Amino acid sequence: MKIICIGKNYNSNGDKTRPDVPLIFLKPDSAILPKDHPFFIPEFSNDITLEVELAVRICRLGKYISARFAHKYYDAYTAAVDFTAVDIMKDAQEKGLPWELSKGFDGSVVLGQWIEKKDICNQEDISFSMMKDGESVNSGHSSSMLYSIDEIIEYVSRYYTLKIGDVILTGAPQAALQAVKDDCYTGFIEGVKTFDLKIK
Repeated sequence: MKIICIGKNYNSNGDKTRPDVPLIFLKPDSAILPKDHPFFIPEFSNDITLEVELAVRICRLGKYISARFAHKYYDAYTAAVDFTAVDIMKDAQEKGLPWELSKGFDGSVVLGQWIEKKDICNQEDISFSMMKDGESVNSGHSSSMLYSIDEIIEYVSRYYTLKIGDVILTGAPQAALQAVKDDCYTGFIEGVKTFDLKIK
């Protein structure tokens, strides 16, 4: 499986101007944090951040998928966490180098429990959030995406064959949070808990 991530798919200042094309990057399947495992801050970074995103699960093999048919190619949603080693990313960007190491390291993705599409009433405006100590600290709505899920699938499938089990992370709606040891987070889709996460 592959994890396809979308960058800059929200605009927090309310401007709905879209980039010309979606920003795409990949994470390997080894980036998935094993279920119920804590996230250990890696020794190679001094600046790890996290953000909640809406994730979708691909359920059919597909290539060159039209947006109007894209809804047939995914069957479930979850809240996901995307970790970034910011110091490694900045260093790579300053040197004009690829920054995959800052995004694709082991454990850099949390995937919550999947919720079937049929169990989501309004798929045009799915709410997702992450809470810390009972307070929402990171949240978003799918209706605010600059590129919709179906548009993302159409674009991505021009370049990558989508396979059953692939996951698309659709972008972060708010500024990332600093990863701090002993912090605990809980993720939600439409108010339904999908994951618990502890930072160590």
